[in-house]
Amino acid sequence: MPHDTPFTGPWPSRSDAPFVTVVTPTLNSAATVAETMRTVALQRAGGNVRVEHLVLDGGSTDDTAKIVAEWQHPDTHFIVRKDDKGPADAINAGLDLAHGEFLCWLNSDDVYAPYALERATAVLRRHPKAAFCFGRCRIINRHGQEIRRFVTRFKNCFFPLSCHFLIRTLNYISQPAMVFRASAFRQAGPLRTDLKAAWDYDLTLRLWHQGRPVAVPAPELAYFRWTPGSISGSHYERQFREELDAAIADTGRPSVAIFIHHLLAHSIVFLYKRVCSRNPEPVSEERIDRQPPEAFAQAQSNEARDSTLSD
Repeated sequence: MPHDTPFTGPWPSRSDAPFVTVVTPTLNSAATVAETMRTVALQRAGGNVRVEHLVLDGGSTDDTAKIVAEWQHPDTHFIVRKDDKGPADAINAGLDLAHGEFLCWLNSDDVYAPYALERATAVLRRHPKAAFCFGRCRIINRHGQEIRRFVTRFKNCFFPLSCHFLIRTLNYISQPAMVFRASAFRQAGPLRTDLKAAWDYDLTLRLWHQGRPVAVPAPELAYFRWTPGSISGSHYERQFREELDAAIADTGRPSVAIFIHHLLAHSIVFLYKRVCSRNPEPVSEERIDRQPPEAFAQAQSNEARDSTLSD
């Protein structure tokens, strides 16, 4: 991944700007964390949203800490927790420390689209009863190329039909493209650390009881990086099994939704096995646009000009 010039601002947020806390769990993420840090930093462009970024590190031994330090900002904090019990535990710790009225987490290999948090919080402010919002999310490989487009299109087709019954039958919400209210999270409770692959889906189901969510209009909010070694790449059978258990716990009894979920889970696992056996990492030639938005580029230019004039 290209390592761009670190962003330090300053772009002061308006006093009435939404305040978002982004939590990023890391462990030896030097290969990808710069891109994650950059796209979180870019959310501050224009000052229309205040972004607190908490990076929770499990004791990295590579250059993760050094790279995070290059993206210094008053609202960015690097916290080492060598005794954490995995990603869900680290995310819980970060969310517990969060000051924002809106919360989310972004793993250290995923990235945001430009102005994603500004768009998401604007939707939440227009729908004060919504516990969370969700948007589109593309899937990319380790090189930043879009892959698995059929999965993305399949999930997106459920957005107009979104309801509690539907989310109990299938997890069509991509975690990197989800933002929730801090108040709703406090009521729903923390991520389940006993789950290995479906703690995000379990939280989605519990948040739903705090207020029906709202979808953010296109384009996408985030990009999820899929690799054969990722949780969804190497533990997808366990993921679907845990998702089914979470749906059963949410309904509290056998139901039509659970029956449908059971059938879909087995069908998707079967298809995944077929696809992965033929092409473990399908690649398209199209790369995501990782260039800074115009506001970021202009601000850097102005900062360089001001520095020259002051000299």
